[in-house]
Parts: sequence; structure tokens; C-alpha cells
Amino acid sequence: MDDTRQPTLAEIEERFVALLDGRSSRDEADRWAARWAFDDDLTWTEPEWWALGLLAGIDLRHGPGADYLHDDAQVRAWLHELRARRAAP
Repeated sequence: MDDTRQPTLAEIEERFVALLDGRSSRDEADRWAARWAFDDDLTWTEPEWWALGLLAGIDLRHGPGADYLHDDAQVRAWLHELRARRAAP
């Protein structure tokens, strides 16, 4: 993916996949999503904005040294929902 142009929904989806299969850390996914989510010059579709909002903050924990706020099962469920939103007319 080219970090100089706005990512597509497929590229956002790939960030969820990379996180779940261990190719990306939660910190990397969070930083990548935040870079795009906080760019006020961009316009997003509802599914893109929804997915970016989940990725931006995916590294949050219940507290210092605690488990992640959202476990892998939740992230997997979000990925399934994102795919359903992509398939919706």
C-alpha cells in the first residue's frame, strides 16, 4: 500500500487480516489507522470510517500491563462484520 494516498476499504480490511495473522502488531495497526483517521482533508465512506475507528485504538489495554481492551476474537468479529458491510448493496 502507498502511504501517500488514501487507503481503500480493501486495504483497511487487510490491516485487520495482518493483525490477526501476526504480520502486524496492534501498535502498528493503531498508528497506521490514526494517521488516516485524523486527516481532516479526507472523506470516508461509512464502512471505511467505521473500520478505521476500530483500528485506531486497537492497542488500548484495560490498564498498564493488562490484557487488550478487545481480544482477538473481537477483532475477528469486526473483520467478519467489515466483510459483510463490503458485501452489502
